[in-house]
Amino acid sequence: MTSMLRYGIYGGAFDPIHLGHLLLAETCFRQAKLDRIIFVPTGKSPHRYAKNSFCASADDRFNMLEAAVIGYDEFLISRYEIEQDETSYTIDTLRHFHQTFALTEPRFFLLMGADMFNDLPNWKEPTEICKLATPLVVERAGSPPPYYPGLSGFASPDKIDEMRQLAVAMPQIGISSTSIRQRLARAESVRFMVPRGVEAYIAAHGLYKTQTSGK
Repeated sequence: MTSMLRYGIYGGAFDPIHLGHLLLAETCFRQAKLDRIIFVPTGKSPHRYAKNSFCASADDRFNMLEAAVIGYDEFLISRYEIEQDETSYTIDTLRHFHQTFALTEPRFFLLMGADMFNDLPNWKEPTEICKLATPLVVERAGSPPPYYPGLSGFASPDKIDEMRQLAVAMPQIGISSTSIRQRLARAESVRFMVPRGVEAYIAAHGLYKTQTSGK
């Protein structure tokens, strides 16, 4: 009998993906003993408020992800959210993956920073989210700590205790997609901030020459 696979779900704009994203994925992969991590580039997100715009197109963000993880079989990419016409809610994405992988009955872990974790009670169907996946909280130096009691009305004490034990400590990394876009808009180098394949893709497609490129 094969053991149950452990999948980490890593959602984000990835506009563009950078080495900080990959280090976070790798750290979670190792510390939580995951079998696969699925990167899910955001479609229409409820967390980007009224703006809901990206500087690169959905296809470009997906293609940059492909360029970043090529050769790493443990890292997968899903087009699920970027192909949805409506707002993408985490609960719907988790249901999609449960249906997609139903035959293998995997366990799902939702990668998120402490700030997003603390806001989880305000998300759509937080109780169901905690049933379908275990939040895998990434703790960063200089960021607010995760507030586990905030989920006491949405998850069992045993589930919350599991979240505490699985929490991943990450070093503070001074790289962000925003800073990368700003550097590119000023025609500055982003070498060693993004994977080489991503850097080449950005150059080949003329991305981020201004802060409003893409739709």
